[in-house]
Parts: sequence; structure tokens; C-alpha cells
Amino acid sequence: MDIHEYQAKDLLSGYGVPIQRGSVAYSADQASFVASELGGWHWAVKAQIHSGARGKAGGIKLCRTYHEVHDAAKGMLGRKLVTGQTGPEGKIVQRVYIEVAEKFEREIYFGVVLDRKAERVRIIASAQGGMEIEEIAKSSPQAILQVIVEPAVGLQPFQAREIAFGLGLNIKQVSRAVTAILGAYRAFRDLDASMVEINPLVVTADDRVIALDAKMSFDDNALFRHPTVAEMRDLSQEDPREAEASQDNLNYVGLEGDIGCIINGAGLAMATMDTIKYAGGEPANFLDVGGGASPERVAKAFKLVLSDGNVKAILVNIFAGINRCDWVAQGVVQAVRDIGIKVPLVVRLAGTNETEGRRIIADSALPIITADTLADAVRKAVAAARSVDRQATSP
Repeated sequence: MDIHEYQAKDLLSGYGVPIQRGSVAYSADQASFVASELGGWHWAVKAQIHSGARGKAGGIKLCRTYHEVHDAAKGMLGRKLVTGQTGPEGKIVQRVYIEVAEKFEREIYFGVVLDRKAERVRIIASAQGGMEIEEIAKSSPQAILQVIVEPAVGLQPFQAREIAFGLGLNIKQVSRAVTAILGAYRAFRDLDASMVEINPLVVTADDRVIALDAKMSFDDNALFRHPTVAEMRDLSQEDPREAEASQDNLNYVGLEGDIGCIINGAGLAMATMDTIKYAGGEPANFLDVGGGASPERVAKAFKLVLSDGNVKAILVNIFAGINRCDWVAQGVVQAVRDIGIKVPLVVRLAGTNETEGRRIIADSALPIITADTLADAVRKAVAAARSVDRQATSP
């Protein structure tokens, strides 16, 4: 789960990470009022969407008067902001963050991420802040500092000091940077985050170190332990299908292909998608219905897959252990009858109550294509999707 910049800053400041004074606004009038309440002479108006590179897309405006703040907020709110990370569909700006702006002398990149390969937390920093870390890695890989955190002891102050000195900070700046670095790590650890990114972490003329921007992502599986963080979720910033799936406890990720997938188990889902690619097809989604695939749950999965207009065929691949093939078969039949599926449907069932599941599908007399093996099911699904293409293009 991702959260907005202002939410990330609020969390990080609770762990001692210095931030500028700011507040969120939902209208242009509220934005100018917030600026007057904050005081100062300059303000930054920042569009709040789940994406980086907002400045390049016009999502960050520096203002000198309340009138400029009002106009900047008015120009952002309700508009679609397209960045290099959102794709051409962009994201709608529904709130802006008004922050006191002041000059700074240096920009630093700082991030805390979960390195799944190393099975450790990795600290990443670079003196070349203000750039995406991917760009830094390509242009100046030697400029990236990295520290692997030993989970038994956590990030130690001496490691934070090594990072700060490695970034070329002076003595005053080092002590303040250490506070920010350790605070960001503690927030990552305590809140079950999967990423904390401060880009840039700026240094001012009077040697203060401030998080000018912040991004945080969290492990969805741990949100039950952090209700305050869970409440920060903004469903309007997520793929509507993925948001709907999460409400029904379905694991769904939309892709760009045309073969819809309904599968139980993440490993089997990945293997099925790989097999589809190998057979010359393109999966339209990753969807794991999980271990309790009741008929109602399977019917919801069908509705979710069919909400993607690009789907030309659906492949159901179930290897039942905890699941039961007869449950899945009942859900498939119910979905075909209730929803009225207009695209070819291929079903492969194996495992617990396999024979009963196949009987239910056969007795339904519905136009469901059955298969005995994964390879056979994929081959039939790819062929069905191509036949839909041919019918669409034929005169």
C-alpha cells in the first residue's frame, strides 16, 4: 500500500525526521487559507498523487503570494496529472499539500528498502539528490552508498554516521543527518514498511537537514497491526479493479494482455502466466482466488476479470488441495449463468473432488472448454483468444 507525501511526512516526523511546516488542502480557497496560517513568504503547492516525478509534470508550484497559491491549487485540483510513473492514463489530483518553502544548498537521495534477495533491509544514499535512483545508478553508480542492516541489531548510529560522512556533510550537518537517517529506519521497521524514500533530503545554509519530499509503501499483510496506517489508504489512487479485489480478499494485478486468469495459489498463477507467454499469448491479469474458493468467491473473480475490456478468453486453472474442485465448478457454472460470459472459457481442474467438479461442468451443458493439463488448457485458451481476434477482423 502506498500513501501520499503529506501522510509519509507526518509519520516520519513522529520518528524525529525533520520536515517543513505544511498542511493538506482540498480546495483552492482552503489552500490560500492554509498558506496564511503557515505564515512565511514563499510556499510550495504540491499535487498529492501516488507517483514521483510530479515536478516535471507541473505538479509542484512555487508561490510568493496567497493569490498564487490559490491559482496553483485551482490549476491542479480535479485535473489529471500524467508523470513518467503514472503512464498515459495519469492520476486525478484530489488534494494538494501546502508547504513553507525556503532555499537550500544541497540535495541528497536517501532510501530504505527491503532487499528480498539478500533477505535484509538495505540503506541507499547518494549525494546526487533530486534524481530518480534508477537514473543515478545508470549515470553515476559509484555515487551510490549502500549499507546492509543486520536484523538482529538494526541500523546502528555508527553506520548512519558513515553514510552521512560519505555524503560529504560537515560536522554539524552529520549529527542532524544521523537523526533523520535513524528516524527513517525506525519508521520503516516499526510500521512494517517495504520502502521509505526521501528524495530530496536537503541541506540548508544554516546546516539544517530536512526531508523535502517523502514516499512510503507498506506490506499489505501487516496492515492489521497498524490501523492508523491502514486508514491512510486512498483507493482513488489505485487501479479500481485491484481496489475492488482487495475488498473481497482477492489478489489481483492488472496486466496488458487478453487472456484473463483465475487461479488458486500465487506459484501456480505465475507458472500459468509463464506458460501462456511461452504459448504465444499474453495474460490480462494475475488473480489468485486463494485457498477458500467458494462458489461466491469464484463468481466475484469472474466479474473482476470481465471488468477488463481487453479480455478475449478466460482461463480457470485450479489445483485443489485446501480448495475443492466441486466448489470451483459450482462457482464457474454460477458465474456463466448469472453474469452471461460472452468470451470463450477454458477450465482445468485437478486435485480434491476433481471427478465431481468435472461432472458438474459437463452436466451444466454450458459452452465451457475443459482441459486435462496446464499445457492443454493454455493451448486452448490462446487458440480461443486468437479466434476472437479473427472474428473481430473478418468482414
